[in-house]
Amino acid sequence: MQPCQYPIAALVPHAAPMILLDRVTGWEETAIETALTVRADAPFFEVGKGIAAHIAIEWMAQTCGAFVGLEALRHEKPVRVGFLLGTRNFAAEQAWFRESEAVSVRAELVFRDGETGVFDCTVRCRDILAAKAQLTLHQPADLAAVLASQGIDIKR
Repeated sequence: MQPCQYPIAALVPHAAPMILLDRVTGWEETAIETALTVRADAPFFEVGKGIAAHIAIEWMAQTCGAFVGLEALRHEKPVRVGFLLGTRNFAAEQAWFRESEAVSVRAELVFRDGETGVFDCTVRCRDILAAKAQLTLHQPADLAAVLASQGIDIKR
């Protein structure tokens, strides 16, 4: 894996506090790894419990977003919005991620067809597999057309 020169905020089209990842720890042509530390001030944190395991799906989706964001920047293109279309075979080995735990997320590109891609994702905590899923994501070339097709006018 190669190091990443960009901060996570440059790779995903999110704004704080919804950037849930801390950094990219490495990447290669078909995969990326990210990391975060569970904090009490993080979105979705529940006092006395931590962050529920199903939030790992968003960590995986943002990791996939960081993958295509990094691709875009490497090709001198803008980072664009994408959509999570589906999640297959989500399984969590633990119910909660506890405060101060270090979490790593890996996304591997399995298939890409134009604007749609499929990624196999894993989440590890304490070097143990904590969650896994296969995510299908879509990044439209013309976001305005997609939104207009849903009756959303972005020219306000």
